[in-house]
Amino acid sequence: MPSRTGHADLPLHTGTVPMWLADRMKELGTLIVESLLIQQGKKEVLRRLSDPLWFQSFGAVLGMDWHSSGITTSVMYALKRGINPRAREFGLCICGGRGKYSRKTPEELMYLSDATGLDGNMLVNASRLTAKVDGAAVQDGFQLYQHNFILSDQGDWAVVQQGMNTQTKTARRYHWCSQNLTSFVQEPHSGVTGENKGEILNLTDSKADGARNSILSISREHPDRIIKEIKSVLAQDERSISLPFHHNVTEKDVDLKRLGAVLATAYEAPPENFESLLLTPGLGPRTLQSLTLISEVINGTPSRFKDPARFSFAHGGKDGHPFPVPLKIYDESIRILGDAIEKSKLGYSDKSKCINRLHATALQIEKNCEPEADFEKTIRRERENSAFWGGKTV
Repeated sequence: MPSRTGHADLPLHTGTVPMWLADRMKELGTLIVESLLIQQGKKEVLRRLSDPLWFQSFGAVLGMDWHSSGITTSVMYALKRGINPRAREFGLCICGGRGKYSRKTPEELMYLSDATGLDGNMLVNASRLTAKVDGAAVQDGFQLYQHNFILSDQGDWAVVQQGMNTQTKTARRYHWCSQNLTSFVQEPHSGVTGENKGEILNLTDSKADGARNSILSISREHPDRIIKEIKSVLAQDERSISLPFHHNVTEKDVDLKRLGAVLATAYEAPPENFESLLLTPGLGPRTLQSLTLISEVINGTPSRFKDPARFSFAHGGKDGHPFPVPLKIYDESIRILGDAIEKSKLGYSDKSKCINRLHATALQIEKNCEPEADFEKTIRRERENSAFWGGKTV
């Protein structure tokens, strides 16, 4: 990921995630990370987590409200619960959290450095600098309240942290990644998501190099001189997405051609393409729809995540949008992906390859056909079958 900044609007949602969803988010989220680790390694997991659009899509495929700020806290809590007990196996560990847990990050990093031989002081310094930059060098009206530091046993890391603006009831999420990071104070972010507030003070902008140097010298002189330097600093908007305040998923929130390719893969694909997968007892088209979107989260390129609402068509959302969370389908997704991972560890990779091929097949359908989804029909089918599939909301 290039070190650059973007934004997305995130309505600030309150409340808690019910345990029936939180436990499933932990299971499926951990399986997706494990699949990425097996196929692409730890650096790629960290790179994905540092991509704000992938992160939002990841949260949506786990059944969280597709557009809310709650994705940040719930996804990171789920991953911490799922990954940390297997930290030695995965070579990854998640530190920090929300509120008082964010302040425990330095202590946790020092503990990990003792266990791995990594430079603890350097890691703690990186954690503190990322928080200071987003809390002070980028003054955008958001007060940080969550800080997660994801560390690999190779010393690579990513940071996902979030601030809130209580007056506007919006949140901004900041992403960092140690890969390709050359400076903490010049264009360091892999992405920033949040409410666009127009002009802000951003001393990490590449155009602010003169301002930073001036601040160092002016700190010994009259403070009025710094005002002239910082007034011209503008926030960049190179990689951005605007997430609306409405809870319901609408047609304009979704790339209908991409969704159509997913539905065509699930409901119209020739069985011979997925023989070993389709032999799974109980697997039907609806579970295949979820697995196709999970496959894209695992295998998709960054350009595929510009419409995170599409990924809510895997397992719905806890607020009932675009439809209630289908618990039977969710559990089947967890079971099938988990079984594929375990078999691949034993050398039987047919099922895992089939899951990966779902994404490739959807891409081919999308490229060679015109499979634009009938949005209203798709929503209607999901709601009509919701009770049969164990649909549940908060």
